[in-house]
Amino acid sequence: MKAQALADYLAENPVDDEYQPLNTYFRDEEVNSVEAISEDINAWKMFFHGAINVKCDGIGAILISPTGQHYLATTRLRFFCTNNIADYKACIMSMNMAIDQDVEELLITGDSYFIIRQAQGEWETRDVKLIPYRQHVEELGKRFKSIEFK
Repeated sequence: MKAQALADYLAENPVDDEYQPLNTYFRDEEVNSVEAISEDINAWKMFFHGAINVKCDGIGAILISPTGQHYLATTRLRFFCTNNIADYKACIMSMNMAIDQDVEELLITGDSYFIIRQAQGEWETRDVKLIPYRQHVEELGKRFKSIEFK
């Protein structure tokens, strides 16, 4: 959905001769945290995110091949859900993308500490609404030779 908003903005504001690039300098003290991701040449990387607001619920994922190709997917959820359910749905959608690409080794990164910890098996899932989603992530994980959640 964010990509569509950006595409709409760019379509409505074409670049002309007076174009000035934005100054995108960010001071180091503004950075909250930085984590290096290993550059294993065989592993694919995947990023997922779910978002809930009053207007709509949406999920998105980016799958990155070892050669740097990006595969993007977004969709709207057409049912009421919580942020955690949206994040699980985003993770499941992205894992299915990886399975469709015959990925064997996958590094999954998400912004939901809660979902990542449950997928790693470090936290138990107590909410009965989330148990089927966690089990589905677990079942999908078995289809990979190597999978890591970060």
